Amino acid sequence: MGPFVARGCRAGAEMITLALSKGRIFDDSLPLLRAAGIEVLEDPETSRKLILATTRPGVRVVLVRATDVPTYVQYGGADLGVAGHDILLEHGGQGLYQPLDLRIARCRLSVAVRADFDYAAAVRQGSRIRVATKYTHCAREHFADKGVHVDLIKLYGSMELAPLTGLADAIVDLVSTGNTLKANHLVEVEHIMPISARLVVNQAALKLKREPLRALIDAFESATAANNP
Repeated sequence: MGPFVARGCRAGAEMITLALSKGRIFDDSLPLLRAAGIEVLEDPETSRKLILATTRPGVRVVLVRATDVPTYVQYGGADLGVAGHDILLEHGGQGLYQPLDLRIARCRLSVAVRADFDYAAAVRQGSRIRVATKYTHCAREHFADKGVHVDLIKLYGSMELAPLTGLADAIVDLVSTGNTLKANHLVEVEHIMPISARLVVNQAALKLKREPLRALIDAFESATAANNP
């Protein structure tokens, strides 16, 4: 499959809007866009703009918070977007078509505790443990499947502080290299699931802008396959 050709995005046609979040997902999405023949014209780290033009006149990128990508796509603020599987699980994925695992921004969702906390004993004895996380849905399901009673404490940042300050016995968080855990004397005790970024598409947009969106999805699929032989 060659570069994406926005046949339905000539002058006067509707714009295709792609929602991305700054950071790793944005950076990892750039090679996929390039493979589709699309270059973002500004660096989000230096530009103050929240809507970025591309080399395709009919395609633009909107920068939103990672947790907001599914909402923008669901309600039509964007036609499609790239979001972590963790975010989609918490969001629920309502009203979203999820055609592709892009296999980028890979990490894992894990349980971690202080190095001196006997997690296995606590779980085996059936005692109630306190778990800090922003992934409350995933954490609740994981511990329910294990038959472990937990009190969930929702936090949004610096999850590693919770066990260190006594706020929680454990955390459920994304882990990539594990270096942050080690630096704070925490250890992984369970891997809940692997995480990667997914392409999500607004279902109504797929009907109204079918030709250009389908071409873009196909280009992303080809690029993903080429990057993961």
